[in-house]
Amino acid sequence: MSKLIDGKALAAQMREQMAVRVEKLKETGIVPGLAVVLVGEDPASRVYVSMKEKACEATGIFSDEHKLPADTTQQELLQLVDRLNNDPRIDGILVQLPLPDHIDEDCVINAISPLKDVDGFHPYSVGCLAIGNPTFRSCTPYGVMKMLESIDYDLNGKEVVVVGRSNIVGKPVALMCLEQNATVTICHSRTQNLAGHVGRADVVIAAVGRPEMIKGEWIKEGAVVIDVGINRVADKKLVGDVEFATAAEKASYITPVPGGVGPMTITMLLFNTIQSASQRVAG
Repeated sequence: MSKLIDGKALAAQMREQMAVRVEKLKETGIVPGLAVVLVGEDPASRVYVSMKEKACEATGIFSDEHKLPADTTQQELLQLVDRLNNDPRIDGILVQLPLPDHIDEDCVINAISPLKDVDGFHPYSVGCLAIGNPTFRSCTPYGVMKMLESIDYDLNGKEVVVVGRSNIVGKPVALMCLEQNATVTICHSRTQNLAGHVGRADVVIAAVGRPEMIKGEWIKEGAVVIDVGINRVADKKLVGDVEFATAAEKASYITPVPGGVGPMTITMLLFNTIQSASQRVAG
């Protein structure tokens, strides 16, 4: 039976350490500031934003909240982003996705200053990661790497299979694994012989967004399984992208859903915001 990688416990530990860093920054006259922008009334987004605000408060980060109506125009949103780019109190800007259909998400992401792109979504941030000179790393993939670090897992020379090719998780986590000299294969929903690819992996990172798509019987004995997926099934139960019960019989380590990767995403957002504030001190 595998050991759990407890994302909730790791996140709590990291946030305690970050609170100490924030206090030291405050001694220099700098209060890390995160601007959170929510457009519309998407229930899941409202929950996420509320969680981020509470996490900021607990860590000592100044949270600047902007809740805008669903009919906010793209131009109005871009004007707000521009103001935040030029606000010296703000070290990080988070525009909660998804945005209403009439707003071009890429246009808004591109408008955020790379110096305040604590989500790590700006093309500049992604490009820097791709060439091996990272600035802000995307929060969920960064959280995955911290989870591997927490079990002292050495990726050097290991076979990593990433299932999912999104710009938010799949691609950046693959690049982060390459940084640590892993041999990386990116699979997706149309990959042929997905079971074969997964079956040879020392590390499986599942981020495809399909409930229990990765069957437990595919997992290699002793592999590490990181399940980024979170899916609500018919009985309202939350499950990951991996068939947990059977995978746990074969894996050496596995993340639970919920309580695995999820708490780490917000934690790394706070981490990036503090890093941004620290650059103000260095500057």
